Amino acid sequence: MKRRDFTALALAGLLAPSLSAPALAQSGGLIPLSEISAYLRGLDLAQAPFTQRNADGSTSTGTLFLRRPGRARFEYDPPAEALVMVGGGTVAIFDDKGDPTPESYPLRRTPLSVILSRNVDLAGSDAIFAHRLDGELTTVFAHDPKNPQYGQIALQFAPGPTRLSRWVITGEAGERTVIELGTLTRPGQLSNNLFNIKGEMDRRRRD
Repeated sequence: MKRRDFTALALAGLLAPSLSAPALAQSGGLIPLSEISAYLRGLDLAQAPFTQRNADGSTSTGTLFLRRPGRARFEYDPPAEALVMVGGGTVAIFDDKGDPTPESYPLRRTPLSVILSRNVDLAGSDAIFAHRLDGELTTVFAHDPKNPQYGQIALQFAPGPTRLSRWVITGEAGERTVIELGTLTRPGQLSNNLFNIKGEMDRRRRD
């Protein structure tokens, strides 16, 4: 999984369907970024299955775990061993071959920092470059402002109450990936081990 692809996936995955979204934008019209931000700030502990439909026609499935602020995990279903972890200010991408050493990037240098921050503010984020109404859906476009050539993500939110409908990742070569989440649940707690990058490295070395 390339860094560019992951950044878009993670940004999308963290904008999960509502657990108990505030009753905002009940009627049609553009949903303000402030309302979408309020919806995202309402997520603390969350878990959901996801389906990733890739540009080559293949499909991947897995589970998203979220603990705001600052922690997320994309765990792909077996036999895949791919795993993306966010914790301790770092984004770690473990490959599908079981390599114990992940690709690592500072969280602050990715759009994930906007979503995983304690106080989400999309209106004040330079990662957001467009915000428009498409029929009844509000679409929010985001990219890495320092590297827009890496591609973009389009997030579509439905009103009444605000909820994410779908998102489409467009890569630098124009390839498209669609991400869909199943029912999002709020677990009583999520173990620190789910977001422990060093612990995952140690486990892969033992295996």
